[in-house]
Amino acid sequence: MHSALLRTLLIIAALLAVNILSAFVFFRIDLTQEKRFTLSEATQNLLANLPDDVHVDVYLTGDLPPGFKRLENAVRETLDGFQAEAAKTVTYRFINPDDITAPDAKNKLIDKLQQKGLLPTNLFDNEGGKRTEKLIFPGAIVSYKGQEVAVQLLKGNKTASPQEQLNQSYEGVEFQLASAIRKLSQTKENRKRVGLVFGHTQVPPSRFSDLLASVQENYDLFFVDMTKPGPVENVDLLLVTKPDKAFSDDEIFKLDQFVVKGGRALFFVDGQRVDSVSNEGTYAQPLSLNLDDLFFRWGIRMNRDVVKDMYCAPIPFNVGNMGDKPNIQLVPWRFYPMLNNFGISNNPIVRNLDAVLGRFVSTIDTVRSAGIQKTPLLLTSEYTKLLKTPALISYNEARQQPDPATYTDGPQIVGCLLEGNFQSLYANRILPGDPRAAGFKAEGIASRILVCSDGDLIVNDVDYKRQTPYPLGFDRYTRTTFANKDFALNAIDYLIDPNGVIAARNRVVTLRPLDKIRVDSTRTGWQALNLLGPLALLSLVGVVWQFIRRRSYGQ
Repeated sequence: MHSALLRTLLIIAALLAVNILSAFVFFRIDLTQEKRFTLSEATQNLLANLPDDVHVDVYLTGDLPPGFKRLENAVRETLDGFQAEAAKTVTYRFINPDDITAPDAKNKLIDKLQQKGLLPTNLFDNEGGKRTEKLIFPGAIVSYKGQEVAVQLLKGNKTASPQEQLNQSYEGVEFQLASAIRKLSQTKENRKRVGLVFGHTQVPPSRFSDLLASVQENYDLFFVDMTKPGPVENVDLLLVTKPDKAFSDDEIFKLDQFVVKGGRALFFVDGQRVDSVSNEGTYAQPLSLNLDDLFFRWGIRMNRDVVKDMYCAPIPFNVGNMGDKPNIQLVPWRFYPMLNNFGISNNPIVRNLDAVLGRFVSTIDTVRSAGIQKTPLLLTSEYTKLLKTPALISYNEARQQPDPATYTDGPQIVGCLLEGNFQSLYANRILPGDPRAAGFKAEGIASRILVCSDGDLIVNDVDYKRQTPYPLGFDRYTRTTFANKDFALNAIDYLIDPNGVIAARNRVVTLRPLDKIRVDSTRTGWQALNLLGPLALLSLVGVVWQFIRRRSYGQ
C-alpha cells in the first residue's frame, strides 16, 4: 500500500514538473511528411526580430464548406507558429462577418473591408456530392504601429479545380502573411535598393505607376542614369522597363560589370516594335536595343519575331453593323497570349501563379554559356505560330477562325531565369591603357538575371475618364486581373534574396483526396466505428484495469 501511494505521488510530481517546465521551454515536433507546420528560416528570422507587436484579424471563419475550413485551419496553425517564433508579439483573432445580423451593420463592415482592399469572394464547392455556395472574405488585415495591409489568402491558378486552388492557397498562407508583416515592420536600415533605369523608354510614367508603387512598399527605389560617368553602384537590383532606345556601348559595359560584380537585373524588353499603322493593320518592326551580344554571353538570344497564340485574351472589335450602329464584340486577339505555362520549374517566382497577360511577345532561345543555369519560367501554350519581323499584324486576324493545324510551333519561352557566375562580354578586350581597365572584372561572383521578351508585362492600363491607373495586370475589357504584378514582385524578391521570405512559396502540401465512391459505400460502417469504437475501447480498458486490481489485491 505504501509503495502504491509513493508511485502515485511520483507520477503527480512528474506531471507537475512537466507542466511547470512547459511554461518556460517551448518546442514543437513536426511529424508531417511535407513539414507543413515548420516555418521557413527567413520567416523565423523575421518573426524573431520583430521590434513591435503585430495583430492579425482573419475574416475566413464561420460555417464554411470543408475545403475552406481546411484553409481556415491552415491560417490558424500558421499564426500559432508565428506566435511561437515571435515570443508572443503576434496576436490574432478570427471574425465571422455572418455573426453580424443587422443588415446595416453588416453592409458597413463589408464596405469597410473593401476600402481596406479586402474583397469578398463568391465561391462554389462540391463536398460529399453537395454543391455549396457562400459569400466569404478569404483574407486578413495585418496591423502594425497604426498601419494596416490587406492580405488575400485565396490565391492560386484560376484554371485549377476548386480543390486544387484551395490547396494552392493552403501552401501560400505563410508567404502571404509573412510578406505583409515584412512590408509593415521593415526598417530603413534593412531595406534593399532597386535601381530603375530611365531615359530609354517613351512610355509615360503613369503606365508604370502600379508596379513602382508596389516596389516602393518593400524596397527603396532609385532612378539610375546610365549616361552619367562611373559604374552603377549602391543598388541591389537593376530594373529595365520596356526600353525602345538603344543602349550605348558605354552603357552596355556598365550593365556587364554590374552583373559580373554580383548585381542582379530584371529585364522587360521587346524583340520588336509595334507602332506603324495602316488600313490593313499594324506593322511589327525589328527592334534593336544593342543588347544582343550581352544577352548571348549570358546564355540567351532574343528573337526578332512576334507570337500568335490560340490561348489568348479578347479585345473589342467591330464585327459588323447592327442597323446604323457598329456591332462591337469581344473577340480573341491571338497577339495577346495568356501565359499560363510555367514549364517544369518549381521556382518560387511562378509556383501556384495565375496566368500572366502578354502583348505582342517575342521568343527567347537559350544558348550555350559556361557556368550559367537557365530556367524557363514563362512560356506560351503549345498552339503557337511565329511571324518573323517585319510582319503585318492584320486586323482581320480577329475576324478569322484560326486553323489549329497551322499553330504548330509549340511552347515558346517568354521569360528565362539565368543563375551562375557570369563572364564579362569584354574579357580579353580591355587593354591596359583603356580608361575602363581600372576596376574591370572579367569573371564574377554568383548572380541572377531574369529576362522577359515582353515589355508590356509590367505596363498598366489607365482609366482616362478618372485619370487614374488600373492595377497592373487588370484587363479593362474582361474585367479580369492577371498575375503580372505578382510575377514581377516575386521576381524582384527572388533575384534580391532567394532565401528570403520568397522561399516560403516553396512549401508543398500534397493533396490526398479520398475515394468518394468508396467513402459513400462504407459511410455507415465508418460512422458506426467512430461512434462505438471509443466506447468499446473505454470498456476494454475498464475490464483490464479491474482484472489487474483483482489479481493484485484479491488475496
